[in-house]
Amino acid sequence: MTGPALLNKPARSARRQALSSLAAAALLLSLPALAQKGAAPAASYEPQSGQAGKDVIWVPTPDELVTRMLQLGGVGKNDYVIDLGAGDGKIVIAAAKQFGARGHGIEYNPDMVAHATRRAKEAGVSDRARFEKADIFESDFSNADVITMYLLPTLNLKLRPTLMKLKPGTRLVTHAFNMGGWQPDETSRAGGANAYLWLVPANVSGQWQLSYPQGGKQLSQAMTVERQRYQFPEGTVVLGSADTSLRDARVIGDRVRFAFTGTDGVLRTFDGKVNGGRIDGQVSDGHKSEKFSATRKGEGPAIETVD
Repeated sequence: MTGPALLNKPARSARRQALSSLAAAALLLSLPALAQKGAAPAASYEPQSGQAGKDVIWVPTPDELVTRMLQLGGVGKNDYVIDLGAGDGKIVIAAAKQFGARGHGIEYNPDMVAHATRRAKEAGVSDRARFEKADIFESDFSNADVITMYLLPTLNLKLRPTLMKLKPGTRLVTHAFNMGGWQPDETSRAGGANAYLWLVPANVSGQWQLSYPQGGKQLSQAMTVERQRYQFPEGTVVLGSADTSLRDARVIGDRVRFAFTGTDGVLRTFDGKVNGGRIDGQVSDGHKSEKFSATRKGEGPAIETVD
């Protein structure tokens, strides 16, 4: 017989070494296939509508509404957009691809972050659209020009104090859900869903010295804004021995508008830009428009946010 049992010891040892070498070679050849098989789940990850997240279930925003949300936020090429709870990344990617903006998506699910990052690369906007695995309640988004959200009302309310402290004029756009007593500045509907816009209001509360022209003279009047509830200030202007309330007063981002009837019986409308403790703008009497200014004395009370 010439089978393995009849081989001498050196021959059997050589045969074992040859078999070991063949097994090792076969394993090396199979490694690429095994690696590809192991990588497949991450590369092929697809989120499912209704899947559970950290604080909400994930439901994709309709494409039509994504476009409208970014239009509502006035997104342009010089803007920095942050999406809170970025999910599949479609809002950040659309901001970069359709509007030329820079975008940053904050998402808690690492699989979603990887998925959104791949989508941005496939869309050719990975240089302007990036995604981060993070908790939105522990993140700093104070440098955003526009913030987009699709969160539950309870989460919007939890974020509201932080959002109110952002720089005046920051644009906030939400899908479907509101901000409690903070009324939206504009509402849109597209793709069968609602979108809401808020402009973070400047704080104009406090004591002001208002300077404006009337009858060829430059008047200087004391103006007091007793309280400001979100974007709605309430106040009075002293007119000699009388005083009068501000009419139609509203803060729109870093701008403020109000009106009152002067001592000449003429209604004047003021539209100015707020820069800390100073307001500069135009006042119109219905016939001509001239410059006005106001200077705040000290600090005013905080904006009221009680629902």
